[in-house]
Parts: sequence; structure tokens; C-alpha cells
Amino acid sequence: MRTSEILIKPIVSEKSNKLSEKKNTYSFRVGRKANKLEIKKAVEDFYQVKVDEVRTMVAPRKSKNRMTKSGYIQGSKPAYKKAYVTVAEGETIDFYGTV
Repeated sequence: MRTSEILIKPIVSEKSNKLSEKKNTYSFRVGRKANKLEIKKAVEDFYQVKVDEVRTMVAPRKSKNRMTKSGYIQGSKPAYKKAYVTVAEGETIDFYGTV
């Protein structure tokens, strides 16, 4: 798998910001077929940091319903895989760059 298929995008939220500040852990949305070794190698290559630990989880799909003028619409948001990556002490990942 290519790096672009493994690391889809970083997750930037209040929870992920707290994790990165306190525990040096960063969150990523990753490909469903990516395993922990591939995720570790992709993060190390892309961000030039040393990864200590990788934890993964699959977020289940959620059903969404809404009422519109044309009637009741049912749908769902797809399931996706998340990875929590802990980097070595003293190293950081800068998602924002020079914004």
C-alpha cells in the first residue's frame, strides 16, 4: 500500500489536541486494510519522527435519518478506521505548518 492509502488524514479535534499535548499521541484516519506496522512506517517516513506505539480501532457506521420536503430520507455514514500514534519523547508532529 502507498502512504496516501495508509494515512488518509489527521484527526484534529479537542480530544486529539489534548492527547497530543499531554501524552504525545496523535490521531489519524487510516485505510481499512492498513495494519499497525504499515501505519508506523508511514508516519515515520512522512513526518520524520520515531513512533513508540500504534493503537487502532474501527469506528462503526452510523445511521442518519432526516425529514425533507420530499419525505423521510434514511442513510448512513460509513465505518472508518482510526489510529492513535504515540511518538518518542521530545518529538512532535506539526499538522498546521506555518499557517
